[in-house]
Amino acid sequence: MTTIALFGAGGKMGYRLASNLRGSRFEVRHVEVSPAGQERLKTGLGFDTVPPDAALDGADVVILAVPDTLIGKVAAGIADKLKPGAMVVALDAAAPFAGHLPEREDLTYFVTHPCHPPIFNDETEMAAKNDHFGGVAAKQHIVSALMQGPESAFALGEEIAKVIWAPVMRSHRVTVEQMALLEPGLSETVCATLLDVMREAMDEVVARGVPREAARDFLLGHMNVLGAVIFEEVQGVFSDACNKAIAFGKPTLMRDDWKRVFEPDEIAASIQRIT
Repeated sequence: MTTIALFGAGGKMGYRLASNLRGSRFEVRHVEVSPAGQERLKTGLGFDTVPPDAALDGADVVILAVPDTLIGKVAAGIADKLKPGAMVVALDAAAPFAGHLPEREDLTYFVTHPCHPPIFNDETEMAAKNDHFGGVAAKQHIVSALMQGPESAFALGEEIAKVIWAPVMRSHRVTVEQMALLEPGLSETVCATLLDVMREAMDEVVARGVPREAARDFLLGHMNVLGAVIFEEVQGVFSDACNKAIAFGKPTLMRDDWKRVFEPDEIAASIQRIT
């Protein structure tokens, strides 16, 4: 049986993973340093925690479900306790991309991250409709990268990824560099920023007299139909008026060089700030 040491098992992310790994073919050793996290694991899932050294003894896989700012410290602290050929799984590309994993050629480094449930989906059950993050009831896609290690190790990493992010639809293989373009580049620097601007825009029209509920309903409804056309979920075209508004709005709202956020130096700087 493949043995997994799950670090940060009682945290927000770790608890989700511990829950999804329950009943899998993997033997999981739960590591959690905070008393609150230990209690949460015990009362919520019935799991006892084990000391780090005991969890690492002979472990085949180590999952680091800890914040990006702690990845380097935790990884450095356990590196000399991992057996040759062991796999270290990171749940975000930031720390691996920034070089925070120890230099040990005999270890396998695997990185995986959820795409989260898509806006356009076929969920009908309320539990799935309300699972915006994913990994509980709503189906989602995932991305994974084999950063270091034998090609044969990817299958094990992907199997684990499909369990911890379940239920999974498509599983995409990318590189760590491509994953960094996706996050923080595409999902946070661009998408989160523009969504935050959209929220500010909604607040602005409310401040100018539009009822808040009307403004919110109007914006979210238009996000749905406009997004369906732009991302080709449906076949359709915008009206001439809408196209003219976009032609005027884009240069007004966006700098000409905004795509520079995807340049390697900009991605590296963003990840440096994160980690």
